[in-house]
Formats: sequence, C-alpha cells, structure tokens
Amino acid sequence: MKIDNKKKVKVIKRLFYLISVIIALVALALFLFDYPYLALACVGVFSLWFLFFHVADYHYIEFSDADNKIVLRYYKAIRLGSTQYNSIEFPQSMLKNFLFENSVFGKMSDVTILVTTARGVAEYPSVSLSALSVNDRVKMKAAFVEILSR
Repeated sequence: MKIDNKKKVKVIKRLFYLISVIIALVALALFLFDYPYLALACVGVFSLWFLFFHVADYHYIEFSDADNKIVLRYYKAIRLGSTQYNSIEFPQSMLKNFLFENSVFGKMSDVTILVTTARGVAEYPSVSLSALSVNDRVKMKAAFVEILSR
C-alpha cells in the first residue's frame, strides 16, 4: 500500500503563501497611508498566521509497506529556509510497536515507530500526520496492525 498527500500539501502551501502576501501588502499599504498602528496589527496577524502553521506542523508524507519494507518519507510543508528531507526505512520484521497520538480533537496526529535492533528497542522521532486525511491515517494504522499481527 502506498499513501501520499502531495496534492493536499500543494494546496496548504499555496494558501499559506497567498494569505501571507496579502497580509504583507495590506500592512505595507497601511504604513504608506500613515496608519502605523493598523499596520503593526497586520504584522501581529501575520505572526499568528505563521505560528498556526508552525504549531500545526504540516508535513508531506509518503508511506509504503511494499516489498517487506516500511518506508516513511517526510518533510515540513511550511518552512522558511531550506527543506530538510527525512526518511525512515526498515524491514517489516523489525517493527516492534507504533503509537498514534491525537490532539486537538483528532485534527493533529503524530506517529512514533519503535523497532527492534541488535542493541534493543529503538524509537524513531515522532512524525506529524496533520496534513494526512483521516482515511489515510486509518489505512496507515491498519497497515501497522497487519504487519504486527504476522
């Protein structure tokens, strides 16, 4: 099974940048028309806008469990600066456990993967699944349950 959210991440990125440009242009116009307090309020609105996307932690996700291997590739969708690409790859037989953590009424979700190594159990860093649809999250969880049941 393969899951990815490329289309949704494109929409999220376009929305973020479009609204950011609009807020910046409104703030600039307010400064030019000598409304400094309203312009500063626009800067505050932009700060809250950016903070929302930072807290929501939207990621591009590509998940595959084909060829007896689990592959989870991800990177942060909204990031100022260079993009840091991350990947988790291991044989399905190494999967020890997984943990889905939901917050904000299930709108934000993280997955933590535990694998068995020669030195014991290792835990991968949590990956945000906020940009995945609920249906895709259910499919991913079902894939992990199926692998563990073998």
